Amino acid sequence: MIDPSDVAICVGPDDPAPSAGSGPMSVPVYRTSLFGFPTFEALMEGLSAEHRHSVYTRGRNPTVGAAERKLAALEHGEACLCFGSGMAAISAVMLGLLEAGDRILFVNQVYGPTLELAEHLHRFGIEHDVVLEAAPAAVERALRPDTRLLWLESPGTMLFRLADVAAVAALARSHDLITCMDNSWATPLFQKPLDAGIDLVVHSASKYLGGHSDVMAGAVVGTAETLERLFYRSYLLNGGILAPSEAWLLLRGLKTLPARMRQHEADGLRVAEFLREHPAVRAVHHPAFAREPSAAEAGLRGCSGLFSFELGHGGLDAVTAVIDRLKRFRIGVSWGGTESLVISPHRPGNDAELESRGLAPGLIRLSVGLEGADVLIEDLAAALDDGR
Repeated sequence: MIDPSDVAICVGPDDPAPSAGSGPMSVPVYRTSLFGFPTFEALMEGLSAEHRHSVYTRGRNPTVGAAERKLAALEHGEACLCFGSGMAAISAVMLGLLEAGDRILFVNQVYGPTLELAEHLHRFGIEHDVVLEAAPAAVERALRPDTRLLWLESPGTMLFRLADVAAVAALARSHDLITCMDNSWATPLFQKPLDAGIDLVVHSASKYLGGHSDVMAGAVVGTAETLERLFYRSYLLNGGILAPSEAWLLLRGLKTLPARMRQHEADGLRVAEFLREHPAVRAVHHPAFAREPSAAEAGLRGCSGLFSFELGHGGLDAVTAVIDRLKRFRIGVSWGGTESLVISPHRPGNDAELESRGLAPGLIRLSVGLEGADVLIEDLAAALDDGR
């Protein structure tokens, strides 16, 4: 169920307070690297509070600001910073909030490059732990005295297991931890982690928020105080900004987000239900089928079109054969666009790594696009039946 107020934010004007008379339906692209000031005193005033004033596009830009306001409103946050990619946003949180001697606890299956970044942070004295079980008791057992940041995904990457987000947030708060949650899978339409007590939300806006596989973007949403700290400690200095033209594409994508997510949800569930009944499939990992916690208990108001399934027999060879027989699903990384995609975490010689991550060797991930469930089911049926 998508909240009508969220629909109004998505399809409403990019400028919440348009000037009287006629005006552009879309926010202009402010394709400029810097902004002029009428006096030197005005410039100094802008530089003294660059998180609020457009001085240089590495800081504030009006087109990017329009996207940030919409995302903050959708996530029920006070402020937002947009970045040139989801990884730039993730990096900004870690580099902006952590110091040598701090430790991160990753809860649930987490996006691979996020963990790779954490490995690199060892060079700067920042360590991390991983707990695949998201139950609060398991999370509490994994905490250490130097744990500073709790990083959560729900649903988790690849297996899409759910966490009781409110319970994990409350646990973290009782230990005085900062919490950050990746909400790229659900989007703000289907899940609002800040309302559940999470401190910061990150997005790979290249996925569903942009929605057309034509923009690289990321975002962080939270309190104005925390976002101001990130602005000066990791946004302005790292330079991983969202370009104005990319911000315009993101705004365009947000206008169709409610319509797209409704179809991703409906068609994804139909495809998942088909696979659940297919004799060649051992398991389907879709949050709608979760029991403890259920989707509702986890705080989900809906499901996107990204999920995975396991073949009943075979490893890499069987996975490769099924993927290569698919015609409607294109083979590629990422997800969230209009096209359907397929991929597997299996690689030659990585069986031990898959086992350590709790992933089955026959795992295949699908991103259900907008082609229609019937043609996708027909495609999957042909690919699976040819292998029997």
